[in-house]
Order: sequence, then C-alpha cells, then structure tokens
Amino acid sequence: MAPVDSIEEAVQRVSSTLAGSVVRIGRGPGRGGGVVVAEGAVLTNAHNLRGSQTTVTFTDGRVEQGRVAGADVDGDLAVVLVPTAGATPAEWRSEAPPVGSALFALTAPAGGGLRVTVGRVSAAGRAFRGPRGHLITGGLEHTAPLPHGSSGSPVVDSAGMLVGVSTHRLGEGFYLAVPAEADLRTRVGALARGESPRRRYLGVALLPAPAARRLRAAVGLPERDGLLVRALEDDGPAARAGVRAGDLLVSAGGQALASHDDLLRVLAGLADGDDLGLGVVRGADQLEILVSFAETGEGQATA
Repeated sequence: MAPVDSIEEAVQRVSSTLAGSVVRIGRGPGRGGGVVVAEGAVLTNAHNLRGSQTTVTFTDGRVEQGRVAGADVDGDLAVVLVPTAGATPAEWRSEAPPVGSALFALTAPAGGGLRVTVGRVSAAGRAFRGPRGHLITGGLEHTAPLPHGSSGSPVVDSAGMLVGVSTHRLGEGFYLAVPAEADLRTRVGALARGESPRRRYLGVALLPAPAARRLRAAVGLPERDGLLVRALEDDGPAARAGVRAGDLLVSAGGQALASHDDLLRVLAGLADGDDLGLGVVRGADQLEILVSFAETGEGQATA
C-alpha cells in the first residue's frame, strides 16, 4: 500500500471514529476546542473558559450550554458537563506514542464539520508554562497544524486513540499537548466529580529576577536577587499582609527566591493553617512580612 493511501485511510478512520466527539468551546469562532471523554463530560483547557458556564458546539451544529464541573487553572485543564447526546467518548491510548510516530489533530471549526490535520511526534517530555506561570512538564510536542482557537482539542494516533490535548503553540510549526497518560485520566476523573485542585496563592504579579535587577539599578538601588512585585490582587493575602507594588521578594519561608518556581515550591509545601514569612526589600530597607491565608484559605492563582 502506498504511503499516501495509508494516510488517507487513517484520516478517514479517525474522522469517522471521533466526528461526534470533538467540540468547540465558546460562541462564534470559539475560544478553543474540547473532546468528549465520558457521557456528559467534555475535556478542554481551563484558559478557554470564562466563568462557570460555556457554550459547547458539536460538529453536527448542535449547540448546548455546559457547566464547568472542575478546573485546574495551573494545569490548564477543565471538565465541562454538557449533554453529549450519545457522542462516543474518545478512547485513551495506554502508552505514549514514540517520537516519530504519526498523529492527527482534530478541531471543530466555526461553521460546523470536523478539521483533521496530520503530523508526527517531534519530541516528548517538553516543559512549558501554564496560563498563570506554573511549570507543566511532560508535554508532547507535535507537528500537526492547528489554527488559532484550537487549544483543548484532541490529538490522536492512527487508530483514533487519544494521545493528548493540544494546549500550546510553539511557533514555526510546532505544538504542545498534555499527554493522555494515566495521571491525566486520574485528574480528569477528579475534575468531572467537581474536585478542583486548590492551591495557596499570594495574589501578586511578579517580574523575574533579571528584570528586577535592571529596574533597581536604573533607579540607583543596590543590586539584589529576588522577584519584583508589579501588581497585587485587591484584598489578596499579600495585599492584606502589607506587601506593596515595587517590593522585592527575596525569600519565602526562609528560602531564597531566585525564580518564580522557587516561590511556587514553597507555597506548595505549606500545610493547612501555615502562615508564610516573606523577606521583602522595600527601597533599601529589609522587612519581614507574615502572610496569613486564614481568611481566604486556598485559592487558584499561582503566586
């Protein structure tokens, strides 16, 4: 059989298998895509959602109103509960596809129907940032072309088995997907049950250490490693504790802060009821600020 015949057969196979399972999230052209993973449940990227409800459009043109069951903002995943009207849920592949293997990206374009593109696995184990800065590891890199507004759509192998959820454009023809491994299935099941992961957060927007050093030098302040507070969430834990825009966070929980990931690791290690001590440089003065999470408990933001 000629290679082109094999590709044509594979495209026809995945199209017929998943035609009813691929959806568009949002109105009009849509904010992103999704895939039916269980009866009444659609998996998508969390960054595609605005609030607790969303419009879900199927490839046959049917439009339903969906409700967000659970969302992992930092992992950029969410499950939407919506009538799927007998759409066959995508089946999960049991192992990751090797580098070089063919795969197919599917999307539900505006106007109805199904778009299928062909590519290959170009790399595995890639790391990338989620929408709020958390590092997501284990990404599957592929070359199946995707238009803007396709994040959350499924990537499948030649048998139509789900191998990943597209989430990130690298540019120059490369794309990243969250791999459909056992850990993802566990997380999706929890989200479908309404079990959204909740993480402590400070409620700050930060500039990285190199930018902080340049800004301090520009105004004649001594050079220090740390993360510069660019803005604060109103009534967030950091704002309530007295952190101000322009403060330099140099330590958290006694650990020096050289990167955003250092702060995230400290926050992730806090136990219930723990406060967090921050080392802060304000101008040339060194301060110690104690942040309490008691009033808001836990939250979804990253820092």
